[in-house]
Amino acid sequence: MKKIILLIIVTAVYSCDGSNQNKKESSMYKHTNRLINESSPYLQQHAHNPVDWYPWGEEAFRKARAENKPILLSIGYAACHWCHVMEEESFENEETAALMNELFVNIKVDREERPDVDQLYMRYVQLMTGSGGWPMTVFLTPDLKPFYGGTYFPPEDRYGRPGFKRLLRLISDYYRNKKDELLQNQTKLDEAIHQSLQEVNGTDLPTKDAFDLACEQLAQMYEPRYGGLGKAPKFPAVQALNLFLRKYNKDGEKRYLDMVMHTLKNMGQGGIYDQLGGGFARYSTDDAWLVPHFEKMLYDNAQLVQLYLDAYLITKETFFLRIVKETLAFAAREMSDPAGGFYSSFDADSEGEEGKFYVWDKNEVIQLLGPEDGAVFCTYYGISEQGNFEGKNILHITAEPRELADRFGKSEDQIRRIVQEGKNRLFRARQKRTPPALDDKVLLSWNALMLSAYARAFQVLKDADYERTIQRHLSFIRQNMTDGERLFHVYKDGKAKQAAFLDDYAYLVQALLDSYEALFDPGWLKWAVALTRQVNNRFWDEQKDGYFYTSGKNEYLPYRLKDEYDQSVPSATGIMLLNMLRLYSATENPDFIEKAETLLKKYAPAFNQNPYGYASYLNALDFYLSKPDEILLVTGSSSVPDSFCKVIFGCYHPNKVVLLKDASQSSSPIQASVFKGRAMVNNQPTAYVCRNFVCSLPVTTAKALQALLERSKADDILPY
Repeated sequence: MKKIILLIIVTAVYSCDGSNQNKKESSMYKHTNRLINESSPYLQQHAHNPVDWYPWGEEAFRKARAENKPILLSIGYAACHWCHVMEEESFENEETAALMNELFVNIKVDREERPDVDQLYMRYVQLMTGSGGWPMTVFLTPDLKPFYGGTYFPPEDRYGRPGFKRLLRLISDYYRNKKDELLQNQTKLDEAIHQSLQEVNGTDLPTKDAFDLACEQLAQMYEPRYGGLGKAPKFPAVQALNLFLRKYNKDGEKRYLDMVMHTLKNMGQGGIYDQLGGGFARYSTDDAWLVPHFEKMLYDNAQLVQLYLDAYLITKETFFLRIVKETLAFAAREMSDPAGGFYSSFDADSEGEEGKFYVWDKNEVIQLLGPEDGAVFCTYYGISEQGNFEGKNILHITAEPRELADRFGKSEDQIRRIVQEGKNRLFRARQKRTPPALDDKVLLSWNALMLSAYARAFQVLKDADYERTIQRHLSFIRQNMTDGERLFHVYKDGKAKQAAFLDDYAYLVQALLDSYEALFDPGWLKWAVALTRQVNNRFWDEQKDGYFYTSGKNEYLPYRLKDEYDQSVPSATGIMLLNMLRLYSATENPDFIEKAETLLKKYAPAFNQNPYGYASYLNALDFYLSKPDEILLVTGSSSVPDSFCKVIFGCYHPNKVVLLKDASQSSSPIQASVFKGRAMVNNQPTAYVCRNFVCSLPVTTAKALQALLERSKADDILPY
């Protein structure tokens, strides 16, 4: 009895501590709203605004209906600089907040937690204004239909935009006193959204001509001075650059390789890359990749690791490999959750200033390094008295060691040592600064992209730390982001929530396939097959084909959108297309190839209308048209000889599937008929190269496997 009483007391104490924690924190602030109970770091940033914020949900909608108030929907994300600006100027302003609370029901949404909400209302804003971005501000009727919207609004009239307080009064008056006009405009807007939802519906499989034309169209967008596609602001355009590498690999047109190498070198030497800590910022505000928008996103770094790795595999230039290693080290050091996941992003701002954490004063550098080494370091990284960013310096490489060796009378090795030691000292000094805010929620989709980066890096480098990361990360997802029946989109503070979206599934299937080809755990291949079946059951549009972004119609959102275009991340539909082509090689599941070909037919007309937006599909088209090499390794265990791995993964070979058959096991997830009966020769690890349902003779040495792959590339493979 005493034990029971003691347990009740202890439980009560812990419950009180937990429930009172937010109250204790809230008592330190003048204002606290409902966002204090949300897990999103972005929403919690607004928890002490004087605005009476609601999270997205029925409580807010019910209030709007009951009071017949319009809804002010504000959407942003934690690393968004202009989101912070608008918060400081308007949402923290008592007068503005009072006006918002009086006239509207105010809802705040983290676009990374609810991309479905963001996508729909962004489409409305783009139709209304011709552009979009964040923070996004949308005014809705109580039944969630938008009637006005935009992005950032200043507190007073400026930049050609109406002041926010004036806008609030105008919108409220419009809603209350001009209902007929509002309804007419809503009807027009609904018609526009219906028109925008008209789908591409091709009927013929695309050919290599479509692939070649798309590459040429994208090449015309190339900016020759500094690389990249288009003018500032410049984004990495990873999928398009991947396409250029595939074009070079297929046809040997060196200009496509040159465009990628030129771009990646300028990015890796520029300010968009963190020269001290590794990792890339989201985009460059100028043509030269010098001045970044300083926020660092997990998804950019995950994709760029793989692009730089491919550049290394083609050229064997160690510069590209250094970027790979430094970026993965940054992710492991600064973006890793101890439980096994990866965090989402770092803010652009620290101490209220954009980029403050990353920039340097020349005198500060000289003081840290001394006048002699400091002079070398400043010359190498373009550090000057006047600076290159608001009087400070963004580090960027402006000279080669051999140039500095001649200039300073030192050897190249001495120059490299001075630069490396200087980097280490500045990095340690920077660690004492106030860092940018970290958004420490774990998003399944972005985590899967980073998992692919580690898996592909392990395939090439065999780094034991990368192997541990792969194992730990997949274990984390298994334990925390699925209930066995479905996946969850977001994890924070020990809890997973929000049913996963199409990109969560698509990127995870891709990551499982990449991880399988790294460590050959058959359970990962089985899981990839199972998830693909779930995607086809839950997301496929049975009427018009293609994939919806959500697994079912949202009870609040009027439309169920499709994820069709590449943006900062690849289209989930484009990734599922390639996933099914890869899985078909292992399973011969007819549904996989039928749906893949259906997607190719459906979207083929768009490939040359918008090659930038459909580059991920075009990458999959190259895989499909090339008839990938299906490399079957038969061994007596779950491991593969390193000599085989070096041949398979040591060069750029994007159109391949690598499978392991463990002869000691009675069952295997590999079901394709072409692999039936393939066995070891003389009890040695044996390789077969199959293509288009025809296999080579078995080989047992790396040299013979290398010869087979070279013959396969030349379409000269002998049947078995």
